[in-house]
Amino acid sequence: MPLVFPEPVRVDYVRGDATSLTIPAHADALRAAGAEFLNDAFRAYGSLAADNRIERIAHIEPCLAGSTGQKIFLSVEYARPSRDLATDLFVKFSRDFTNAFRDRRRSELGPEIRLGELSRLPGFPISVPKAYFGDFQHESGTGLLITERIAFGRNGIEPLHPKCMDHELVRPLDYYRTIVSALARLAAAHKSGLLSPQVDELFPFDPAAAAADDPIPWTEEELRALVARYAAFAAGCPQLLPSHLTTAAFIAQLERDAVSVLRHERSIKRYMHADRDYIALSHFNTNIDNAWFWRDASGLLQCGLFDWQRARQMNVGYALWGGLCGAGLDIWDKHLEELLALFADELEAHGGPRLDVAQLRLHLHLYGITMGIAGLIEAPRLVLAALPQAAQASGPLDPVFTKSEAARSFLHIFTSFLNLWQFRGLGSSLDRVLARLT
Repeated sequence: MPLVFPEPVRVDYVRGDATSLTIPAHADALRAAGAEFLNDAFRAYGSLAADNRIERIAHIEPCLAGSTGQKIFLSVEYARPSRDLATDLFVKFSRDFTNAFRDRRRSELGPEIRLGELSRLPGFPISVPKAYFGDFQHESGTGLLITERIAFGRNGIEPLHPKCMDHELVRPLDYYRTIVSALARLAAAHKSGLLSPQVDELFPFDPAAAAADDPIPWTEEELRALVARYAAFAAGCPQLLPSHLTTAAFIAQLERDAVSVLRHERSIKRYMHADRDYIALSHFNTNIDNAWFWRDASGLLQCGLFDWQRARQMNVGYALWGGLCGAGLDIWDKHLEELLALFADELEAHGGPRLDVAQLRLHLHLYGITMGIAGLIEAPRLVLAALPQAAQASGPLDPVFTKSEAARSFLHIFTSFLNLWQFRGLGSSLDRVLARLT
C-alpha cells in the first residue's frame, strides 16, 4: 500500500531560530524580499561588510535537481565587488509546498545549515561550498541555505559526474581515494579536537538515539516476501544482475541471514555505537555526484563535498558505505582493502585515533547489512516503478537507464549491497558480532 503524506500548508515567511530574521520559505518569497533581505541576511551571518551591499538580484533560475526542497540558482551584483564575494549563488529551501513526498524530508536541511556554520571555522579541513547565510525554524521545518555555486566544467573544475555511472570515468579509483581521504580528514579534525567544542554543540551524539535511527520496518513475514520478490526479479530480469547474485543458493542464504539480522537488529546497532573511536562527524552520502573535483598544481586529484543533509556524528562505516555504494563492483571486489587502509592511515596521520582495518571492515559490513535490509531490499519494485522499460533493457549499462537516475541508482546500489553480501560474506560478519554479544 503506497504511503500517503499530508499536503503541506504553504507559508511565505518564517522567523529563523538563529538570527530572528524573517526568512523566505520559497523562491517567489525570496524574489519578493529582494536584495534588501539578502543584505540583512548576509550581514547577520558575517558574510558581507557593513560598508558594502548587494545592489540587485540579477538572475533567478529554478534548479530541478535533488529529492527534497525547492532549489534555485541566484546571481547578484555588489556595490563593491570582491574576489571573496561570489556573485553566482545556490539557494536550498527546506520546503517544497507543491510536493508532499519531497516536503516530508524538510528537516534534513537543518544539519546542512549547521555544517555550513561549522565550515566557517579556520581549521575546517576539507572543501565545502562557502556559506553566505543559513537559518532554520525547527518548529515548522522551514529554512534556507545560501552558498556559493560550484562552477562545474569551468575554471579547472571537472563537469558534474552523474551518480552510478562510473563506467564513464577514466581511473574511477582515483575519485574514491580522494573522497575517502576527505572523509578521513574531517573525522580526524573532529576526533583531534580541532573543531571543538562546536562539533558537540552543533551535532551532539546520543548513542541510544543513533542506534534507533533508520530501523528495519519489516516483520519477518514481510521480509521473507521481499526476498521472494527479489527472487522473482532475478528470474524475470537476470540480465540486470551479475549471475552470482541470482542463484537459488545465494537467495536462500540471503533470506536466512536477513531474518537473523532482523531478529538481532538492536544488538547489532548497540555494538556499532559502543566504541566512540568509530564515531565521528561525517557526510552521509558522498556518492560521486555530491562532490566536485579538480587537480592541484602537482596534478593530484582533489575534491570538495556538498549536499550535507543528514550530516551528523555517525559510525564511520556509515560514511564509507555512503561514499562507496555507488562505485563499480570492481572497486568493491579489488580495492576495498586499499580504501579502508587509506581511511585508517589518513585518520591517524591527521590526529585521529588508529583504527583497526579489520574492525573498520566489520563496521562497514554491518551497516551494509542493516541499511540494505531496511530499505534497499525494496529496490526491485522501485526500479520497475521508476523505469518500466528496465525489464527489457540489455543490462545495467543499457542507455535506457540514463532516462532515470532513480532507477539506475536503485539498481546499482542494490547490486552493490548484494555483491558485498555474497562476495564478502556478510553472514559471517553477523555471526562474529553475535558471538561477541553472547
